[in-house]
Amino acid sequence: MNSSKAIQAEVVVIGAGPGGYVAAIRLSQLNKKVVLVDNDKLGGICLNYGCIPSKAMIYASEFLDKIKKSDKMGIKTGKVTMDFRKMQEWKDGIISKLNKGIDALCEENNVIVVKGTAFFEKSNRIKISNDHNISFIDFEKAIIAVGSKPVELPNFKFDAKKIISSKEALNLEEIPKNLVVIGGGYVGLELGTVYAQLGSKVYVVEMEKQILPGFDKSIVNVLQKNLEKLGIEVYNNSKAEKIENNKVVIKSKKDGEKLLDADKILVAVGRRPNTKNLGLENTKVKLDKEDFIRVDNNLRTNNKNIYAIGDVSTGPMLAHKASRQGKFVAEVIAGNKDSYENIVVPAVIFTDPEIATVGFSEKEAKDKGIEIKIGKFPFSASSRAMTRNKTEGFVKVIANKKNGKILGVQIIGSEASNLISEAALAIKMNATLDDLALTIHPHPTLSESLMEAAEATMGKAIHILNPK
Repeated sequence: MNSSKAIQAEVVVIGAGPGGYVAAIRLSQLNKKVVLVDNDKLGGICLNYGCIPSKAMIYASEFLDKIKKSDKMGIKTGKVTMDFRKMQEWKDGIISKLNKGIDALCEENNVIVVKGTAFFEKSNRIKISNDHNISFIDFEKAIIAVGSKPVELPNFKFDAKKIISSKEALNLEEIPKNLVVIGGGYVGLELGTVYAQLGSKVYVVEMEKQILPGFDKSIVNVLQKNLEKLGIEVYNNSKAEKIENNKVVIKSKKDGEKLLDADKILVAVGRRPNTKNLGLENTKVKLDKEDFIRVDNNLRTNNKNIYAIGDVSTGPMLAHKASRQGKFVAEVIAGNKDSYENIVVPAVIFTDPEIATVGFSEKEAKDKGIEIKIGKFPFSASSRAMTRNKTEGFVKVIANKKNGKILGVQIIGSEASNLISEAALAIKMNATLDDLALTIHPHPTLSESLMEAAEATMGKAIHILNPK
């Protein structure tokens, strides 16, 4: 076939992650001729090297930990062992099934998939590398959905062997005896918890005064106590300096210098957008000072026919945000008028216990000058939490003092990831404390804790003492 072959597309989507493939499918449903371009497997980082494999490993490691601690419920198991390679095979099998599912969905929805690397030659043409059949795609509209990559540290450059990113951490051949995690954000804490439950000695090094910088201190306190129960050593206000004789040298003002044994070093200090080497300089697309693509309220760039979604665009780097943006932009391109403003995006951290938040934190509400009232309900008072032997944490509701409108919800505890959706819907629907408190929740369930927290915010709590 002619190596300079060009194809035409009404819309080209660059990047097949949870933003890109969702946008492509929705566009095709809206009768647009769509080409989806990616140089890797469909599903992007989230499916192949992030969200899905990490959650599989989190579930398996938590399951192992529960079995080991089941004596309290009268369950005697004897010595329990982990076949790590078998666990990895199980995890990879899940990814494979989901990959095939997305392939089939794209095919059934008439999305043309091109395997290759895209480079903008101009504002209506991209060049494709690595594909032997297609060299160029001419398009009317384009959606950039190329995601992000881990930030690398000067003294801890990734070698995919000893110094690893989250991608390699999810594909190790054996459980490391000692794991040093540089970065106390959600990625480092999730994977640190996994390996601690699998038997690794884990150290977490965080430069800020607490892990999960910016999070409510009461949430962090609950999590840190649980990390310590797992044997994880947390070093806040500390900086990883260098590697010396298979040890990581860390320094802090309080404790001075310390050496940490390290078979593997996971660097998880954040991610940056993949906006380099795209040829954006050949378009009118503009970046901000942190290399994110500038977009308007319709997620349109400075180039009127090019849009940007997901990690390269506005908002938090979350897969579900990318998917929502993908659907939104598809509708905009199809001519449906809307604006990507005031979108409610929940966030979840799959540590043990889980953390989930949506809307304003207490500090954010106060910074906006809103007079608020707060209510908390601890899972230690939840009958369902007790019957599940999972009583750590609480539900916290933040509401406008004047009208009772729910502004934010924070949850730390078992199943927080599932509980937060009700809170997201409440905020999306402009619900009040009365709406949440008067909704009958089934008993006994963890979801009752949202109702109880709303009642506590109004001074009507039944199962805990109301604050005076």
